[in-house]
Amino acid sequence: MFSLNVPVPGQVDRLASELHPKLTRFERIRERHTLLAKRFDTALDDDADSLPRLRERLRPILRERRGGRSGIDLRVTGLDYFETPPRGPGPVVYLTVESPDLHALHRRLCESFGTVEGMEGEGYVPHVTLARGGRIADAADLVDRTEIEPVAWTANEVQIWDSRYREPAARIPLR
Repeated sequence: MFSLNVPVPGQVDRLASELHPKLTRFERIRERHTLLAKRFDTALDDDADSLPRLRERLRPILRERRGGRSGIDLRVTGLDYFETPPRGPGPVVYLTVESPDLHALHRRLCESFGTVEGMEGEGYVPHVTLARGGRIADAADLVDRTEIEPVAWTANEVQIWDSRYREPAARIPLR
């Protein structure tokens, strides 16, 4: 299965590293940090399992930029958690991400490729996962007691992520 991810800058990775000691009470700590823009599901679209077809369908969507602008403006603004995520064990502790650009791109992608129920469309919450599994009380305590400095950046590319090999399969510039 493929997904479209926005790479995060080193500042976000450093922030996650700084938070690492506070995350040890959770079952799994995420070492690789990305930001999901869209998951592609073969039940919704036949091209979702073909990297060449997927890449070619994505190019015109990604070229549609407001006013000729390139890139996606993003901002990590805080720490939060999902009590019961749509997939996998909860809670999920994450960095919150604000981005009207990313929401607009996500809507266009859902229109073209379908919406994965429970995690996309109106339910889409841009975030960078830090840890998952464990006690909800620990997640709530961590969020209540932790403040972070906001991190703003402009992403100039997106990646097609291959979940089978757990690595980027393609990079597409946002020009």
